[in-house]
Amino acid sequence: MSKEYYSTIEVANILRVSRKTVFQWARDGKIRANKVGKNYIIPHVALLEKLGQDIGRDKKAEIENVINKALKDYEETFRRLGKE
Repeated sequence: MSKEYYSTIEVANILRVSRKTVFQWARDGKIRANKVGKNYIIPHVALLEKLGQDIGRDKKAEIENVINKALKDYEETFRRLGKE
């Protein structure tokens, strides 16, 4: 069973980076975190996203947009490739 929230030290150990790096990621919005006093706690889902085990809603939407643009821009090319 996994924890719901992790401390910056725990995340640093899991990701093999310094606690300061995790703190900066949290402050800069590079990892989703909740501020508690002077520190941050990182939700389990955010840790999974950082580990790449879960894409996350934002990344999923970004990937979807890229795919839709490629389909629009290269529709005819894809159609021809599909016939080969």
